[in-house]
Amino acid sequence: MLVVRSSPPSPYGRKVKIAASVTGLIDRITIVNADTTDPADSLRQQNPLGKIPALVLEDGSVLYDSRVIAEYLDHLDGGGRLIPKGEDRFAVLRMQALADGLLDAALLQVYETRFRPEEKRDDQWLAYQADKVARALAHLEATPPAPVAAGDIPHIGQIAVACALGYLDLRFAGTWRADHPALVDWLAAFEAAIPSFPATRIAA
Repeated sequence: MLVVRSSPPSPYGRKVKIAASVTGLIDRITIVNADTTDPADSLRQQNPLGKIPALVLEDGSVLYDSRVIAEYLDHLDGGGRLIPKGEDRFAVLRMQALADGLLDAALLQVYETRFRPEEKRDDQWLAYQADKVARALAHLEATPPAPVAAGDIPHIGQIAVACALGYLDLRFAGTWRADHPALVDWLAAFEAAIPSFPATRIAA
């Protein structure tokens, strides 16, 4: 069995779980929770960065991060479904990069308020990260991903965007929704078409 080290709130872990589900590989994977803040957690031996998700292969070697794991899952699936071949590949990878960058900026805001005492927080830094999120959302609102219908296999860019929006719902109370109606509609269709998306949601 393959082992995914992750944590339920992780949007990157969620991306991997959905990718494994839509490719039919989820039955070959065991999900094992990891605590990134615990020095005793074996995660730090599996991934020197101590980050999730990490995929432990059957030979004991480990793949990280979520982008590399998605590539590997696509490889196991025969290639070309999560990540298309040919020229289309680069548009999909660019979409994934945009969604992951949005997530990086959102996570930095969460970490700033979670781990730094209030008197030491940097409002300018928080605004800088928030602006990245706003620009990414504006771009996606103007050019949303192609819709996903029931029975479709979404590509990794669509999965990444859905997980990024889901994380904004989780940690930022869905405030993005008011100004992004096209993305709201797109995400609702994605959720209806891809059962693993609502199945991997956690409560705030």
